[in-house]
Amino acid sequence: MIMEEGKLIIISAPSGSGKSTIIGRVMQDESLRLAFSVSATTRPRRGDEVHGVHYYYLTVEEFQHMIENDELVEYQEVYEGRYYGTPKSEVERITAQGRNVVLDLDVLGGVNVKRMYGDRALSIFIQPPSVEVLRERLIKRGTDSMEDIQNRVDKAEFEISIGPQFDYTVINDDLDIAVAQVHDLIADFITPETIKR
Repeated sequence: MIMEEGKLIIISAPSGSGKSTIIGRVMQDESLRLAFSVSATTRPRRGDEVHGVHYYYLTVEEFQHMIENDELVEYQEVYEGRYYGTPKSEVERITAQGRNVVLDLDVLGGVNVKRMYGDRALSIFIQPPSVEVLRERLIKRGTDSMEDIQNRVDKAEFEISIGPQFDYTVINDDLDIAVAQVHDLIADFITPETIKR
C-alpha cells in the first residue's frame, strides 16, 4: 500500500480567541494523524527544553542563513534578533510520514503559507464572537495590562479584517461547537472521497 503524503492544516486567530485550546482538543483524535511541526528560534533555551523537541535553537546567523536560502515556510522577527519560523524540512519530514502538519500561525503568516501550498493546505480562521467578547476574555485572563489588552484588541480588529482570506472561519462562541467544527473541517479535508463512502 502506498502511503499518501500528508497535508497542511493552518490555524490562525487573534490572541484570546481560544485557538490553542481548540487545537489541543482536535489533536487528541489519533485518526486525523495530526502532528505539530517543531519551530526554529533564536531565543535561548529555557529550563529543560531540548533542541529538536521544543524548538530548533539557532544563532541569528544560522537563522538568517535559512532565510537567505529560502528554507523556511514562514518566519517573523518578533523583535530585533529574536526570530521564530517554520522550517520547510520539518513540514516535509512530517508529511512524508503520511501525517498532517498543524501550523499554529499568526494571521498574516497563515495567509502567506496558504498561498505557498495552495490546495495542499487548509486554512482555518478562529474568530471571537465579537471584539467586545474578546476584550472581556482578555481581561478575565488577568495576564495583561489594560494597555496590552487594548493593543491586542486593536490588532484583533485588523486580523478579523483578513479572516475572509482563509478557507473557513469558525466563530468560537461555544468552545465545544467550535472544536467540533474545526475537527469536521480537518476530517473532510484529509479524507479522500473513496474512504468517506
